[in-house]
Amino acid sequence: MKRDMLIKKISSYFNRNWSRFLLTALCCSAIFFAFTYTNVYTETYDIEKFSTAKETIRAPITIENTKETERRIREAVQSVEDHYEISQEVTDEQVNSVIEIFEVVDKVESENLKEILKKDKITSIDKVEYLKQLLQNDAIKELDDSVFISIIEASPNDRVLAKELVSSTLYDVYNSGIKVGEEDKVAKSVVQKLSYTTLSDNFVEEMIPVIQVAVEPNSFFSADQTNEAQKKARDTVEPVMIRAGELIVEEGQLITNEIFEELELTGLLNEERNVYPLIGLLILMVLLGFIIFLELQHTNGDILSSRKLLAILIISFFIVVLMKTISFYVTADNPLYFIAPIATVSMLLKMLLNERIAIVFSIIYAIVGSVVFNANIPGLLNMEVGIYFLITQLVSIYLLAIVKDKAAIIKTGIGVACINLMTVSLFVLLSFEKYDWSDFLLIGIYGFLSAIIATVLTIGLLPFFETGLGILSDSKLLTLSSPNHPLLRKLLIEAPGTYHHSIMVANLSEASCEAIGANGLLARVAAYYHDLGKTIRPHYFIENQMGMKNPHDYLDPCQSAEIILGHPSDGAKLLKKEKLPKEIIDVALQHHGTTLLKYFYFKAKEKNDKVSEQDFRYVGPKPKSKEAAVVSICDSIEAAVRSMKNPSQVEIEKIVSAIFEDRILDGQLNDSTLTFKEIDQIKNVICETLKGIYHSRIEYPKKEEKIREAK
Repeated sequence: MKRDMLIKKISSYFNRNWSRFLLTALCCSAIFFAFTYTNVYTETYDIEKFSTAKETIRAPITIENTKETERRIREAVQSVEDHYEISQEVTDEQVNSVIEIFEVVDKVESENLKEILKKDKITSIDKVEYLKQLLQNDAIKELDDSVFISIIEASPNDRVLAKELVSSTLYDVYNSGIKVGEEDKVAKSVVQKLSYTTLSDNFVEEMIPVIQVAVEPNSFFSADQTNEAQKKARDTVEPVMIRAGELIVEEGQLITNEIFEELELTGLLNEERNVYPLIGLLILMVLLGFIIFLELQHTNGDILSSRKLLAILIISFFIVVLMKTISFYVTADNPLYFIAPIATVSMLLKMLLNERIAIVFSIIYAIVGSVVFNANIPGLLNMEVGIYFLITQLVSIYLLAIVKDKAAIIKTGIGVACINLMTVSLFVLLSFEKYDWSDFLLIGIYGFLSAIIATVLTIGLLPFFETGLGILSDSKLLTLSSPNHPLLRKLLIEAPGTYHHSIMVANLSEASCEAIGANGLLARVAAYYHDLGKTIRPHYFIENQMGMKNPHDYLDPCQSAEIILGHPSDGAKLLKKEKLPKEIIDVALQHHGTTLLKYFYFKAKEKNDKVSEQDFRYVGPKPKSKEAAVVSICDSIEAAVRSMKNPSQVEIEKIVSAIFEDRILDGQLNDSTLTFKEIDQIKNVICETLKGIYHSRIEYPKKEEKIREAK
């Protein structure tokens, strides 16, 4: 049975609110989509090759031009020269063969050839023949005898000098590498270098055959080194990117093959390609709408009236239009999005609804802003904008703690201005680009103006939502709580007892509501006005009689009941006439529910047993909200406790428990959504508050007793 009742209650709550929440979420998504689809939708063109461009076209996306990249890679690879590997073995072998000639000549000159050759007379030919026998290099042996004779006949100093110069010169050219076919060219360069030395021209000329034989290729093609060099050249080629916003063709320019390929590559000639970004944007907006729906479902449906849902739509429309308008003037050199007064919406949502909804919508507006300011580049979210919008909104929400007057909004604006300056400084310092002081100053001014404009807009727009839509905000409640309000002045002057009773009820109601998480400020202000109907006939209510005779002593119980039972509706009429918020009127109308006016009922019953109980019940309705239920209970408890003389703590607890029990059994709290746990919390708060008011006091002696003691 209990389970069925619970399911029925949940179903009733869902059916009452889900359609309104879903419609609000869908409308928000539609607003966001309508103002952001141009940021992802790219215009396509019907252009032919070699025609003239009718307008200037820029790239809508960032994409790699693969054909151009491959062409540059080919050019880089082709520009790599063949790599050769120098053979040190060839170098050493050839240079050593030349050195060997001089060493062998020295050996021949130092030995006694007469004994060796068994001849009495040794000629140059004999020396040459003996010398060739000692040489190992066959190519050197093939040289003409005159070459060896000139070396033999040279002085020892010339031979030493020739040996050093020839060998060092050969080492130089060999170390530089000698390729196949370059032998003659290198030999001539060696001879030329030797001609500039101290060697005689004749001797250098005689050495030419030796040099020609000694010069051989020692630099051979290396496939591995060549491939490695080509790979490095390929890796150094950066991909050729077409950047979003980059100029592709200017108006009046000829559409060449290269330009046509870039237009085709960036999708400017393919209309079907535009569908995908729109689908992605639609998915994003559906997700944001789903988040909005869940958040609205999470919030108490009684708090989110249709007027407040309408306020969400108006605020969403306002900020998206504002962002879109600013985006038209944003350039790469002028980040005007920093001036967007985005904090306006977060402060309005907090004051008109609550902090949680303001935080959720701050995240949503930051995401939408990152799309609006994406420079019309599909797939790009401007994270700088998103972070800036999120920080400035969250800061405004947390700084706007208690709104007592407009000064609180101004203080919040100043705090937001400081945080905005810090945030834009963060972006400047994190940026790789170098900013001038003038740029930093401009961005800082934008951030500061954003907070100032947001403050002015918040103060200016708040009355529109409070008056135009009839939304009750904390600032409106604080205005209504002023003792100088005409209706409260009327209550104080015409029904002073009721006024003081209302003050006590307000204190109890605020403390109780805050204990259960309800709107304590609303309960306090509603309590001020809940008995305003008593001002029509103030002397018919006991708290205003003050020493005068009770007029009910001269009236029939039915007539007295009619006067007493009418004060809730009388108060509601006065409040409606003065155009007070509906929430205040509801509390005034519901604060007695359909309870029974027991005193006059039983008094009438003494005269007539057939009197109807229904005639002595308030017309209601029963309290519909937690705040109305709390005011109703506190009203009865305060009146009951005030009627007692020096109530003790035990008596206070008993009467509080009795009133709660009576209201529960009479079904007066059934429509208020109060739980038993919340009722216990309210009971404890009321008892503690009343004990503090009616605590024990020292009984001071009377004036006569003081005089006797003095005597």
